[in-house]
Amino acid sequence: MRKNSIKRRGAATKRSCCSGELTEKTCSKNKFLQSNSLYLLFFVPFLFFGCAKELVGVNVTIIDQKTALENQVLGTYEEIGTDMMLLASVRSIDETGKIIAVDPIPDQKKEAIRARQRMEFNKDDIENFKALGSAGENNEGFLTFFEIDKTREDPKFDLFVKTIIEEENADRLTIMKRIVMVNENFNEEDLPKVQKIFASLNRENAKKGEKNQLENETWVVKE
Repeated sequence: MRKNSIKRRGAATKRSCCSGELTEKTCSKNKFLQSNSLYLLFFVPFLFFGCAKELVGVNVTIIDQKTALENQVLGTYEEIGTDMMLLASVRSIDETGKIIAVDPIPDQKKEAIRARQRMEFNKDDIENFKALGSAGENNEGFLTFFEIDKTREDPKFDLFVKTIIEEENADRLTIMKRIVMVNENFNEEDLPKVQKIFASLNRENAKKGEKNQLENETWVVKE
């Protein structure tokens, strides 16, 4: 009975989002709630089964606020990536050669998609810079330039590294602002919070030998 209820609510939410009755923030929130409803649906029965056997000493791990916010940030980031792939796969001309009319994309959403596209294009260069030590992840979610022998000896390479880092940081800021805009739990004042979440995730995903800045401003090399 509960499964049917969850399905009906999910279907109703989907129809409302598609029909434009809800804002982007509300749609994003509903997706997050639906995913957590499914989690509870499968988790709760196991929890009660364990409690029936032994109540004393039961240790229930609750997802803290930081983890929940990280999940929202990652969810929206992945949605932008999905939008990017869908946009790239849309055909603008039909089989007869006629132009196919497509729904207009909001400017801010379009900017976020373009930012993701350029980030994908620059990805290999960014990874190379990190491996060389000419770029590191700071504690505000952006890249920091580091002077190395190659940048000192080759002015063209120095300019190239700085240009790509500048592009990457601009694209990351666009993505972060988009995340704040479409998530109901964030407002404009929460941008620094989103930056810190990005910085934390970047540290966790850093490869061995890459430079990262800790919360206390200290730079370290991941071992």
